[in-house]
Amino acid sequence: MEQPKLKRRSLRSEASGNPKAYNNPKIIDASSIANRLMNDVTSHKFEQERGHSASAVECYMKEHAVSKEKACNGLKKRVENAWKDINQELIFSEISKVVPRTVLTRILNFTRVTEFIYKNRDEYTHVGKNTKEGITSLLIDPISVSY
Repeated sequence: MEQPKLKRRSLRSEASGNPKAYNNPKIIDASSIANRLMNDVTSHKFEQERGHSASAVECYMKEHAVSKEKACNGLKKRVENAWKDINQELIFSEISKVVPRTVLTRILNFTRVTEFIYKNRDEYTHVGKNTKEGITSLLIDPISVSY
């Protein structure tokens, strides 16, 4: 007897039939959006020079027919809204009562680190004085706190 062939389906195609199958908590989605957009806004010029694929900046420019500056401002507004969602989830949502605080803190801290690295320029690709000093003060010369 011949085995029936199984159809290969992606997680997204599975999710389209069942909305709950692929839903991340809002804090995860907000963190992902903030991280991706902060990276794209600050590293856009460098990545375009290297011939990388279209970034969120390019997509926003084409979708809204705006300049690079307006696209970056629009994306920064989305990052700001993502931060509001993260704070909302940490303080007021049902997830903050169910998920351990240590897990939520890790999501928050990951987003904080990303903002630190991409706040003014791409300090991940081009490590500068700000990043070196920040890491040194955090890990090598930490401030001791007494209670």
